[in-house]
Amino acid sequence: MEYYLFFIGLSISAIISPLIQRIFMRYKKFDVVNHRSSHSGFATRTGGLSIFIILFLISFYYYFNGREIYDFSLLIPLSTMFIVGVYDDFYNADFKLKFFMQIIVAKMLIDQGLVIDNFYGIFGLEEIPRIFSQLFTVFVFLVIINSINFIDGIDGLALTEALKLIIIFELMDGLSSPFFYLSVIVAGSLIPLYYYNLKDKNKIFLGDGGSLLLGTIICIYVFYFLNSNTGFDYSFNRPVLSILILLYPLLDLLRVFIIRIKNKQSPFHPDTNHLHHLLLKKNLSHWMIAIILPIAFLFIASIIVLTISLIFK
Repeated sequence: MEYYLFFIGLSISAIISPLIQRIFMRYKKFDVVNHRSSHSGFATRTGGLSIFIILFLISFYYYFNGREIYDFSLLIPLSTMFIVGVYDDFYNADFKLKFFMQIIVAKMLIDQGLVIDNFYGIFGLEEIPRIFSQLFTVFVFLVIINSINFIDGIDGLALTEALKLIIIFELMDGLSSPFFYLSVIVAGSLIPLYYYNLKDKNKIFLGDGGSLLLGTIICIYVFYFLNSNTGFDYSFNRPVLSILILLYPLLDLLRVFIIRIKNKQSPFHPDTNHLHHLLLKKNLSHWMIAIILPIAFLFIASIIVLTISLIFK
């Protein structure tokens, strides 16, 4: 197991993250401060760019040395979603355009065999028809990737939640999924971003490029987990378990959608009604919220799993 890829990703990230930020600051490409901003000083949305460059460089090296440490064709949907996010960071892309591109990326993953083809008894359904499975997979992709994007509102929160989800899915597959090295590289490149994300001046934010990239990786894990051909042997219902693992971002997405619709606004209209905003109003610091929310929902999910397991034992 080439765990050293984690330290390579970490080391490169620590070096190139501030370098990329300096380039953006030289050309005055700052994150605009507005009423929803969690910062007041200079900041750049370059964290996602650092992650993508590191992933691309390491993958490029292994590809030309004839070693496929993961399915390199996944770089196509990952790159597409990353570019959409970067475009949104700079030009505030219309949500219809983002939705269209997200559907295209979801179809890319489906064509690579990452499709939800079984409900495992939910609603009395087992295997589902191919057309419906593809439509449902696209729907799930849209929900998950936007839920991850929505929680990226304060320092460190999306980083922590993404790391948590990747680690959980990897552990469930015994650290032997086809995406293990992809995740090891990404995890290593995320760690230095905590420092640049949480420091007082010259912050480096993940940006939509980063959150959509991480959201796509999480979707890959979910589709792999819910595909009936991947050989997972769980007595606990897979769809229910997936929802519980993703409980925090999914619940936050559902909550803000309901509030916005109730207020006769677009579900994608930005506001300050997320769960992390509620905790900010309680004067909790960003780093505390970034720890409390992921751990609290992990605890809640664990209690639910344990309770259901005991009831239906």
